[in-house]
Amino acid sequence: MLKKFACLLLIASALHVQAQENVIRKNLPERLPNLPSIDEVSKTPMPGLFEVRIGSDVFYTDAQANFILQGSLFDVRQRRNLTEERVEKLSAIPFEQLPLKNAFTQVHGNGKRKLVVFADPNCGYCKRFEKDLQNLQDVTIYHLLYPILGEDSKAKSRNIWCAKDRVKTWNDWMLRGVTPPATQCDTAAIDANVEFGKKHRISGTPTLILTDGSRIAGAVPATQVDKMLNDITP
Repeated sequence: MLKKFACLLLIASALHVQAQENVIRKNLPERLPNLPSIDEVSKTPMPGLFEVRIGSDVFYTDAQANFILQGSLFDVRQRRNLTEERVEKLSAIPFEQLPLKNAFTQVHGNGKRKLVVFADPNCGYCKRFEKDLQNLQDVTIYHLLYPILGEDSKAKSRNIWCAKDRVKTWNDWMLRGVTPPATQCDTAAIDANVEFGKKHRISGTPTLILTDGSRIAGAVPATQVDKMLNDITP
């Protein structure tokens, strides 16, 4: 009898949540006509507050969609930024979906750990980060050329990709300032990298992708990258 009652409560609760979601899905577009299509509505740990997801963007509303709130939702008891955690999860890119065929690789040590880096050859932060990468041990680094800083970035990316020794040409430029010699070849791989990055909202360089799909934006210290690689590598 108790089990049956508990099941009925769960069903009633689910129906109530579904009804609230339906109200939000109906009211928000009526009140915000330019709002893109809503992908998901879900309850948050805060009573009466719902998360609305559009792509990888989230904001919050009440059960009647009378108000919207943009910003971070914090769990102060657990000292967690729930919005940040959610966005990180939504922005993750499955490692197997990355265009690794369009990368050139460097292997340090046994290469057991893996790291993907989207980089623009004219990005100052990328150059600084590249110097830090030299200190990482036992890692395979997949470099994906991602020229988003202008025509010269595209030209340098082409010359690096078309070089006989891509790794040496890359290191000569990024670490020693030796300009890549001009050359020509098929650069469809670079175009594909840019298309992939735009699709996944990679808007800055360097951007790092780990094997668990998580991404790191910016030139973070090598010690931090080393720790994160250790945390996810068996």
